[in-house]
Amino acid sequence: MADFQAQGKQPEVLFWVGCAGSFDDRAKKITKAFVKLLNRANLEFAVLGTEESCTGDPAKRSGNEFLFQMQAMTNIETMNSYGVKKVVTACPHCFNTIKNEYPSLGGSYDVMHHTQFLKSLLEDGRLKVESGQFKGKRITFHDPCYLGRANNVYEAPRLLLEKLEAELVEMKRSRKNGLCCGAGGAQMFKEAEKGNKEINIERTEEAIGTKANIIAAGCPFCNTMLTDGVKHKEQEAKVHVMDIAEMIAQAADL
Repeated sequence: MADFQAQGKQPEVLFWVGCAGSFDDRAKKITKAFVKLLNRANLEFAVLGTEESCTGDPAKRSGNEFLFQMQAMTNIETMNSYGVKKVVTACPHCFNTIKNEYPSLGGSYDVMHHTQFLKSLLEDGRLKVESGQFKGKRITFHDPCYLGRANNVYEAPRLLLEKLEAELVEMKRSRKNGLCCGAGGAQMFKEAEKGNKEINIERTEEAIGTKANIIAAGCPFCNTMLTDGVKHKEQEAKVHVMDIAEMIAQAADL
């Protein structure tokens, strides 16, 4: 954003990378795949780079409202100073927090999840999707809590999978009845409480039960939890966990 401002220009959209997309080795691949798609669409986008800090979602969910507001206000001041209007992110946690919790602190933006944004690029004819190696593959989509139940975004990710001409098979618990992967509410960063089974194992078993070749995700946290679940079930050779952006980028041979 600083480079755009120096040139007196405004990008079409700010890509909010998020902590996972910046620092987690697995999630970095999702970031790169999404950027390839943005470049393919000839879209002028910017990132905040080192000026981006955590949205404050984990702090808020774990009960530290003070830290959340400090983090949020820092980000809002930065975005407002650049005149940011539109934000896209591949993380539903960032999406939900910036969209629903920043406005009351002075940060009002048009916020989109990357599946919604890719869908809009397809509809505008700026991006074309090939079915590629995913044609006919059995794919099940895991609804991220902060995308689905929290924001009612169910169709955009599924429409993208249909464009790949894949066979979309739904888990018993999907859409508004979807089951959490176990990472939301800052649970990603703490040890599990006592119980009979880890929730990510329960969810992975449901996904494997569909006999899908690929478990499609739209969240870096879900990706981690489901990947761990697949490893726990020793199914890595048969079942792959992929973000939708990665699948579209692969299908387009980017």
